[in-house]
Amino acid sequence: MPDPTGTLTFVLGGARSGKSHHAEDLLSAEPAPWSYIATAQALDGEMAERIAHHRARRDSRWQTVDAPLNLVDALEALPAGRPVLLDCLTLWLTNVMLAERDVDAESQRLADALASPHGRWVVVANEVGLGIVPDNALARRFRDAAGRLNQMVAARADSVVFMVAGLPMKVK
Repeated sequence: MPDPTGTLTFVLGGARSGKSHHAEDLLSAEPAPWSYIATAQALDGEMAERIAHHRARRDSRWQTVDAPLNLVDALEALPAGRPVLLDCLTLWLTNVMLAERDVDAESQRLADALASPHGRWVVVANEVGLGIVPDNALARRFRDAAGRLNQMVAARADSVVFMVAGLPMKVK
């Protein structure tokens, strides 16, 4: 039975660390159907292949909602108690920046919505702050915005998992 009060699990990690697969496993412990809120956009062939790979892993029990920009609206439109996987905040942030929206306001609105999950919600994001300082202003702005967004979501999450080489490490 879905948790009526809701819980939020935040899964972070680097590229190809196993974040999405782990998040899918966590959510599949809940009764189906499950909602998969996808933020990726197939703007090139390589990204289209990544999206196809993710979709191929999910069977008919998953209901995909494409929400490259309007995550709060997508979350609010779901039935109460529905298990939700939101993948991923980092791509959503990219979309927000490219659309020239107010990053701070959009991030705050999303973090506030995530503070009151209406069931079991699992959110995926990349940890981008472990490398060198980027050499250009846009990349530094993105890295900083992603770090701030991750901190806001982690503060609201009931649990936080950091993925390393396919292995989950409980952080919170």
